[in-house]
Amino acid sequence: MELHKLDRYAKALIKEAGSKIRHSFSSELDIETKADANDLVTNIDKEIEQFFIERIRKDYIGHRILGEEGFGDDVKSLDGFIWMLDPIDGTMNFIHQQRNFAISLGIYQDGIGVLGYIYDVIHDELYSAQKGQGAYLNDERIPMLEPTTIPNAIIGMNASWVVPNHHIENEGLIRLVQDVRGIRSYGSAALELAYVSTGRIDAYMSMRLSPWDVAGGIVIATEVGAIATNLSGQPLKFLGQDTFLVARKGLHDSLLANYIALK
Repeated sequence: MELHKLDRYAKALIKEAGSKIRHSFSSELDIETKADANDLVTNIDKEIEQFFIERIRKDYIGHRILGEEGFGDDVKSLDGFIWMLDPIDGTMNFIHQQRNFAISLGIYQDGIGVLGYIYDVIHDELYSAQKGQGAYLNDERIPMLEPTTIPNAIIGMNASWVVPNHHIENEGLIRLVQDVRGIRSYGSAALELAYVSTGRIDAYMSMRLSPWDVAGGIVIATEVGAIATNLSGQPLKFLGQDTFLVARKGLHDSLLANYIALK
């Protein structure tokens, strides 16, 4: 497979999808809930995923699609080419704010991320990477990340994990909040990965993410020297939900060793 050709194709598809999303702002949304009252999906999420799937199946026969809205393939293995797609990552932001959401896409070959994309639709910022070729924001190469320390770090984290919960020891996260320079939460895992990759924040963690949330961002983040694992420090498996941590190299180890303890 010629990855440069596939890269150009994917970028064109993403930009076309972004245009469709922007044009949807003038229309009334059909909003539904999924797993719970805060897990939202709109007709636009569904339409954009179907747009991708229709084009990919026509132009890349044999490639499989793992999409959030369930219109893709029933993926049980990572063999071959798999497109891991979230048509609108940050649907709640899309509904309430019409900003702070992104198209997230990772293209994996036999379980290895070879192409990654995050498209901030509103700001027309396309973060992209090809394995071994560096990462880019639009046409500008993103520099490698420099080391930082906990006191100088800004961490992306949902505040709900700092209160007592069933997933993680919150006392460690309380200490983290006290020790770091700042905490941020943007409501889109894809954008938080983009911000780690560009140094806008220094780390991002979550208790429960799906492959399509992070597949594209991991390719981008690793190209600039970030480390991405689950909260046990193990590689992600991409066939189900998992905890997640991405951070600059030294910061990643420090967070796992001193602040994060799963229940």
